Amino acid sequence: MRKALYLRDKIFVIAGLAGVVACAWAYLLPASLDMYGRMDGPAAWMMHATWDAHYLLLIFLMWTVMMVAMMLPSALPTLLIFHTAIRNDKQVRSPPQRMFQFATGYLLAWAGFSAGATVLQWALAEAALLSPMMVSASPWLGGALLMFAGLYQWTPLKHACLRHCRSPLAFFMEHWRPGMPGALPLGLRHGLYCVGCCWALMLLLFVGGVMSLLWIGVITAFVLLEKLMPYGAQGGQWSGLAVVMAGLWVLITSA
Repeated sequence: MRKALYLRDKIFVIAGLAGVVACAWAYLLPASLDMYGRMDGPAAWMMHATWDAHYLLLIFLMWTVMMVAMMLPSALPTLLIFHTAIRNDKQVRSPPQRMFQFATGYLLAWAGFSAGATVLQWALAEAALLSPMMVSASPWLGGALLMFAGLYQWTPLKHACLRHCRSPLAFFMEHWRPGMPGALPLGLRHGLYCVGCCWALMLLLFVGGVMSLLWIGVITAFVLLEKLMPYGAQGGQWSGLAVVMAGLWVLITSA
């Protein structure tokens, strides 16, 4: 009976996460297609690039939905381990509530990143370094972002954050407290590790287009492989070297 209840709850967790991710992609897909099309549908508001409070809020929401679509799938193993842990901890009351708090904390970390990305996009647009299609208008900026993202793949901070993302069990062993009274802060902490791991990669959206489905898909796939595959960390480093070379090529050819 206990095993059946656990399996049922696990299915609900996976279905709930899949539903949230599906909703995020249900916005991104038509919005991106419309942006590179007639711009009379979900992307119509982007034509009025007046950086007032309303437009800033819409850009922030766009980034937040994008981060949910791109990052939540890679967090599934961590969330399932957390679900197992709270089910096995007899001191935990209201496991579904703790699960919701942990997931909320994780997404809050990426909402914070989205706020920073919104401010950066505003600054780039005001400096005429970003086109109305939300893509770099300067090869120098594009090349610099490519080189920066590639070099970041080799930094100690990247390695430390990626280690926590790739080893959620070790993360919980280090931070777990009986009864799990702080599920929200724990989810936030894990989310901050993921932000520390992937924030430089997300800046590449300014190179290929913030709402480009191709770039969104490529970066999402890269994050999944880096965090979940057996040799993802090593592959991420060598891919970082390739990104640096691409940035050098952009800078050289634009000189």
